[in-house]
Amino acid sequence: MSSFTDIVLDKESNQHLYIQLYSQLKDLIIQDKIKHHTKLPPIRKMADLLSVNNVTVVNAYKLLEQEGYVYKKIGSGTFVQDISTKKLQNILMDESVELFGEENNHLATLNLASTAPTPDLFPINDFKTVLNEVLDRDKGNAFVYQESQGYHPLRESIMDYIKGYGIETNIESIQIISGAQQGIDILAKSLLDYGDVVFTESPTYTGAIAAFKSRSANIIQIPIEDDGIDIKSLEGKLRSLKPKFVYIMPVFQNPTGHSYSQEKKRKILDLVEKYDTFIVEDDYLSDLSFFDKSNSTLKAMDKNNRVIYIKSFSKIFMPGLRLGFMVIPNSIYNEVLSAKHTSDISTSGLMQRAFDLYLNKGKWQKHIRYMESIYKRRFNVWIDCLEKYIPREITWYTPNGGLNFWMSLPHGYSSNDLYKLCSKNNILIVPGSVFYADQRDSQFFRISMASVHSKDIDKSVKKFADIIRIFLKDSTRKQIPMDMYTPFL
Repeated sequence: MSSFTDIVLDKESNQHLYIQLYSQLKDLIIQDKIKHHTKLPPIRKMADLLSVNNVTVVNAYKLLEQEGYVYKKIGSGTFVQDISTKKLQNILMDESVELFGEENNHLATLNLASTAPTPDLFPINDFKTVLNEVLDRDKGNAFVYQESQGYHPLRESIMDYIKGYGIETNIESIQIISGAQQGIDILAKSLLDYGDVVFTESPTYTGAIAAFKSRSANIIQIPIEDDGIDIKSLEGKLRSLKPKFVYIMPVFQNPTGHSYSQEKKRKILDLVEKYDTFIVEDDYLSDLSFFDKSNSTLKAMDKNNRVIYIKSFSKIFMPGLRLGFMVIPNSIYNEVLSAKHTSDISTSGLMQRAFDLYLNKGKWQKHIRYMESIYKRRFNVWIDCLEKYIPREITWYTPNGGLNFWMSLPHGYSSNDLYKLCSKNNILIVPGSVFYADQRDSQFFRISMASVHSKDIDKSVKKFADIIRIFLKDSTRKQIPMDMYTPFL
């Protein structure tokens, strides 16, 4: 209790007492002065200790839970979360940034976490050509603010381009965004208020979870199967709850790599029409399809304007470009435009103008074909090496495209523990906990092939496999208490 007695609240301060309590508890957790899985004092006991009312403690604990610093155990209380993977979770919301700090720069780190392409694949010369052409053509106009909805010629170009995806829309429905993460955040700001319900796949993209939590939404996660979200579970939840939208990634889902069957896509569209809600389709990596070219977007099948479509150009292009777009229904036009304006006024005018020219010259299409050929070769080598080196106790799903492999330890083993062991040996993977709203530990983890060159794949997989063998042979390895976590609702 000594750590808790150190907490001092200033009742004369303009800052709310629950924020003060939240901040001090958060600092104690980050500084490891309260060990993970330690039980926090019961609400009434903490309130008495600090001479505040129960509501102050309730609100502080709730904020800590929303931020992932504590978890609740039904009937037992509130416990401190293991935050060793929290920094990684924040980093994965923007995988273009450096994944390790200065303390690791002198070490050869094997990065199996990032989905950002290696810099040698960036089309520097082609993009430099269009940048120079835009500067010569537009001069100072290239640096003025664009309208919040986006550079009009680029929106026209995108409208024509996505016809190749089977998507027919009008220019007023296209909203330019600074990357897919901003698009998700804009939709959260536009459509979600405190306590609103949103459905996601389980597991799902950590950046989406963070955006929805920032709006204090009730996140309901629905299991994903090999051919898409569990339809029975989805309909059961739709009968009893009214989500503002269902957030899904139908093609090469992140993190699992699963793609939706055409039948499930049709059923989902029928369900959202029946229960009067939206789908947010995050087109994560449909361009990297190695074997099956028939996997259409959900938006292409949308006849009732129920699908809000998000696509980023930066994921397999140049991550720092921060450029993407959404196709939105007219019914949310004003809300989206207002949220975009308050986020950053407008996406970089220079980048919009340059990419418009890049797209119209056919260079983007050429780059996509190039990246697909590079990654398909890497993918085939990866499959051979995984089968050759990875211990048989480990299982994984083999997708038909994308960049990720969703893997599983034997039942009951902790991928958080595997993450820590890998990190100590200069290997970075992504534990499954960052892909769940309640951050629960599990046996699942994600690795990506994006940052490993073809010549390095064999030795990289072998090194990773050696660490897994060490991990599995450790007889003292603690397994996950199956009743430790309860869903964040």
